[in-house]
Amino acid sequence: MAARAVTFDFWGTLFRDRDSDVRHAWRVRRLAEAAGVGEEIARNCLDRVMTEFSRCHIMEQRTLTPGDAVRMACEELGVSISPGARAALEKDFATIILRHPPEPVEQALDAVRETARYVPVGLISDTGISPGASLKILLERNGFASHMKVMVFSDEIGAAKPQAVTFQAAASALGVATEELAHIGDLEPTDIAGIQSVGGTGILFAGVNPRFREATTARLVLDSWGDYLRDLPSLLNNG
Repeated sequence: MAARAVTFDFWGTLFRDRDSDVRHAWRVRRLAEAAGVGEEIARNCLDRVMTEFSRCHIMEQRTLTPGDAVRMACEELGVSISPGARAALEKDFATIILRHPPEPVEQALDAVRETARYVPVGLISDTGISPGASLKILLERNGFASHMKVMVFSDEIGAAKPQAVTFQAAASALGVATEELAHIGDLEPTDIAGIQSVGGTGILFAGVNPRFREATTARLVLDSWGDYLRDLPSLLNNG
């Protein structure tokens, strides 16, 4: 692919998630406590808030934040909480992922580390109620961060994939043109369509989410990081 830099997606690419339900249940309990309502009411409210998160992400390619979640939930419930309680709830919503984290995909760290031996490496990730600040901590904890020259998160840049600005920001920080960037992710509509829209190379990682495996326009499909590692030098034309 003759790439001069490579970026990776976070969810479904470097990390797989098995605790999202646990985190959601914990946020429901915290909302119920802070708002003084029953857990069933808090759960229905937070479910509606998360539906709006998804709508904004898909339809507007815009990322809402933990602060938005708390504000929307309080408005939905018709309650007012103190600034201190609001700040504490926002922090808890944002950081519960650090207590119940996703796990790295097998050999994902090896893939990032080995890629960084050849070309500059970065990350481009859409976020949700778990913000970029928390994902950075997970990347640091698991050894990824030291190999990455840039991390672009949708809540921090103000735009989500497939918007061109996300890929342009990463390419600029890595010192390459977007046409010289390869991006690896698991979602055809955001990862692959996004990088292709700016002239770069899309690589679909299907090792966690195989949904788009049989209908992708990606240059290459990966079923595991082992496959990628085996062919990495030739893929980068640096072997």
